[in-house]
Amino acid sequence: MLGDSLSAGYLLPQDAAFPNVLEGALRASGMNVEITNAGVSGDTARGGLERLDWAVPEGTQAVIVELGANDMLRGTDPAQTRDALDKIITRLQARGIKVMIAGMRATPSLGRDFGDKFDAIYPALAKQHGVPLYPFFLQGIAGDPMLNLQDGMHPNRKGVETVVQEILPAVKSFLASVAS
Repeated sequence: MLGDSLSAGYLLPQDAAFPNVLEGALRASGMNVEITNAGVSGDTARGGLERLDWAVPEGTQAVIVELGANDMLRGTDPAQTRDALDKIITRLQARGIKVMIAGMRATPSLGRDFGDKFDAIYPALAKQHGVPLYPFFLQGIAGDPMLNLQDGMHPNRKGVETVVQEILPAVKSFLASVAS
């Protein structure tokens, strides 16, 4: 799991971080998987690209890329975010690693023009690279104070569990394609 604070488990104990909860749910469903948490709080798509080679070691079969939220919050030019994500996917695929994209959506406060450009990144990259897309990583919890920390942006333990339940079918399908 190559990501930012959303996957790193910002302010949560490690056992409540998204990769650990997802691994537990997959194992409970009979899938023998090991998910490494390569999430770094505050990371941007460019930061993920810069640490890609050491964050995703040899022998990795598949990566869920969850990056871009910090780019969006900082108002980074969507073309820069797209370029970094494109390079991440290209380099992973060149290494024979299967990729799934966990997308992000722009907050409406950044304006329609920015939002349209940012929101188009993930579907365009999924199509370009022929990889599965989970359109919005925070599906089911965005804006819900009961499922987020006090900052309103990061999932709490219950929020992580909700994200896992939402994304689980897509991840199972993705992993089935990796095994075949």
